[in-house]
Amino acid sequence: MAIRVHEAASLRLDGICRYTRDRRGEAQAETYITGLFAAFEGIETRSVVARPEPAEFGVEGHFFRYERHFLHWWRLSNGDVGIVTNLYERMHQMDRFRHDVG
Repeated sequence: MAIRVHEAASLRLDGICRYTRDRRGEAQAETYITGLFAAFEGIETRSVVARPEPAEFGVEGHFFRYERHFLHWWRLSNGDVGIVTNLYERMHQMDRFRHDVG
């Protein structure tokens, strides 16, 4: 199993890293991003509790919370995990999700 980070999720990860670095320093940014990727790995080991996407999102995927972000993912046809987006808790989830997923 591999973890594939889709383009929209990658852009959001870059933004999270820059935001955290600018406000809390390089060490905290690295800690947060490292924790996010450990959480991604937790999908396969089931060490994160993921819920099905709400029906109104119109996709068969899952999401879980990591600190202040919601991580959205689905299983790809080859069995890999696709991280499709990560959204800050205060963002309007449905609008941002639809924008990122298309």
